[in-house]
Amino acid sequence: MLVAPSILSADFGNLKSEIEDICESGCDLVHVDVMDGHFVPNLTIGPMVVNSVAKSSTKPLDIHLMVENNSFFIDLFADIKPRYISFHIEEEKHPHRVIQKIRDLGISPAVALNPHTRPEEIEFLIESLDMVLLMSVNPGFGGQRFIPSVLEKIERVKDMVDRRNPSCLIEVDGGVNDKNISALKRAGVDIVVAGSYIFSNSDYKKAISSLR
Repeated sequence: MLVAPSILSADFGNLKSEIEDICESGCDLVHVDVMDGHFVPNLTIGPMVVNSVAKSSTKPLDIHLMVENNSFFIDLFADIKPRYISFHIEEEKHPHRVIQKIRDLGISPAVALNPHTRPEEIEFLIESLDMVLLMSVNPGFGGQRFIPSVLEKIERVKDMVDRRNPSCLIEVDGGVNDKNISALKRAGVDIVVAGSYIFSNSDYKKAISSLR
């Protein structure tokens, strides 16, 4: 199980220190939520802050776009060279084109699904993806409770991945903690995004280790 702390729950007044701490505590990726105030009712950070995060991080970045106009935002973050950029299928009319754009930039493409979105929406994209990000809360804010019905959805996506693109990873974001981590693993999850669970713990290394 790979662990990607979400900096949405970090102390932004001490962001450099927070990034260094989670990297030293053994995280695998640093998850960055980019929200535009339109696709979701929240506004977070832009390329200048994310560039600072990249400079402070010794681990690859995992950028999750929760925005309208995906191509515009992809261009903003292209020079930072994150490991992954994920965009929401609900917002994109031409997903194959956007996937290829991300890959042509030397970045691994991923598609994100909101809790209510049917897995079949991405069935014919799976072969083009390096990762599928399943939201287990409604996107926009940290600290929400995990939606249990997402477990069945993970299993359905896992079945599609196994049939069409076994190298494609499955990531889950929202309400992840030590109580549901085993169920997530059994369902087929490869990467978990955890914000509140890690950053509310006084010992980041212990929190990350408990998820593994």
